[in-house]
Parts: sequence; C-alpha cells; structure tokens
Amino acid sequence: MHLPRTAAAAAAALLIALAPAAADTVMSAKTKYLDLKVEVDGALKSTPGLFENLATEGKTWGAANRRDADKAWKQDPSDFSDGRSWGFEREYSLFSTAGRYVGVLRRDYAFTGGAHPNTVIDTILWDTQAKKQVSVRPFFTETADNGPTMRALATLIRDAVAKEKKARDVEVAADPAKDEWLKEIAPSLLKLGPLVLAPSNEPGKSGGLSVHFSPYAVGPYAEGLYTVVIPWRTFAQYLSPEGRAVFGGEPPPPKKED
Repeated sequence: MHLPRTAAAAAAALLIALAPAAADTVMSAKTKYLDLKVEVDGALKSTPGLFENLATEGKTWGAANRRDADKAWKQDPSDFSDGRSWGFEREYSLFSTAGRYVGVLRRDYAFTGGAHPNTVIDTILWDTQAKKQVSVRPFFTETADNGPTMRALATLIRDAVAKEKKARDVEVAADPAKDEWLKEIAPSLLKLGPLVLAPSNEPGKSGGLSVHFSPYAVGPYAEGLYTVVIPWRTFAQYLSPEGRAVFGGEPPPPKKED
C-alpha cells in the first residue's frame, strides 16, 4: 500500500518528532591522564534558556575536574602509569514536562583510581516562566523540617525503597525508618533524596515524584541505583493550590536503567 505524499510526509515528520534527540557535547578533553566529557540532551534546546543554563553549569563542573587532574598529574605522574587515567562524564537528559515545569536528570561519572568508578544522580526542576532552576517547595502547603509533609514524604519514600530492595532479595529492617541505610531518608526536603516531577499518562501533568538514589545512598555500591516513584495521590493532602495544578493522572513505573 502506498501513502499519498502528504500522508507520507506527515508520517515521516511524526517519526522524527518521536525520535530521541541526540545529546550535544558541550565540553570534552582527552589527554594522557584525563578523559572528560559533558553532554546535554538536544531535546532541552526547545526550552528557552534551559540548554544554555545546563551547558554553563556543566562546563564549570568540567573545568574544576580538569584543574584537579592537571594538578594531580604535575604532582605525581607515576599515579597515571600503565595507561591509567582519570575519567569524568556528565550527562543532562530530559525526564519530564508538566505545565510550566521541565524535569531533568543529571548523571555524573567519575573515576580517579580505586576499585570502581562512582556514579552520582541528581535532579533539576526548571521553571519555563521564571527561566531558572527552582525547588518543589511551592507545591506544598508547608515544608518545615520534621513537619507533617516531610514526615509523610520520608515515610512514603523509605517504604518504596524498602519494597524495591525486597524485590531484589535485599534484607531490610522490619521498620524501614530503623534500617541502617534507609534511616538516611529523613523528614527534610534536602534529605529525601534527589526528586523530580514524574511523567504522567495525563498530558501536561505530573503523576507524582520520582526519587533517584545513587550507589551508596541507600545501600552498598553493589546494589546499584534505586529509583522509586511516589504517586501524587498518596501526598495530595499536603499540596498547595499550585501543587494541585501540577499533578494529575497516573505515573509510569520507573525504568530499569534509571
């Protein structure tokens, strides 16, 4: 069957629109002792100011790591013998969009010797109206340390991580709040873990909060990354009018590679 030219063109345009945008390398360096790269998801170019903001942040991070590598090489080149080198990579990728907000994942990789490289995951929330990185605080009626909202979110997140650990056959304390690793998830916005708006099956809305834990954050390195999704209805009673406007629908389960 042959499609009319207009239909074929429309189909081709749709495929292009759905295809993931390639990442742009905004900084790179390769020497005898250093391999460094910073990439920003090309899909973020469509949001005014966001791509440039992340590129600037990434270049600052890359420059600091290059200075450290240069200093280490000058102090003791023998640390880089037998082809050993330091490696740094940072990647920014589009994670979600909800109304005026864009969620971004930031993945850092670093190797400066030792048994294994380190991976650190962080999250960024961008306000397209204010054109700056912002916090989720305005989405809630209150966010005081050890207040009702933070206690509720800490419990929800700890329980979700505990469930994922059990699914991996990892032992967890009967009370997750007393678990040696999970007790680090505390009722303070900065101690809940790196969180960002989760996608939703309702266009223009967020289905909840996606929380991303790096290796060592809630378990030994061998356990790897943990990503949990907290549906918005489980914390709806704590939402401000602004928060209620952001959330809706249902979130998809976290991807394995997250």
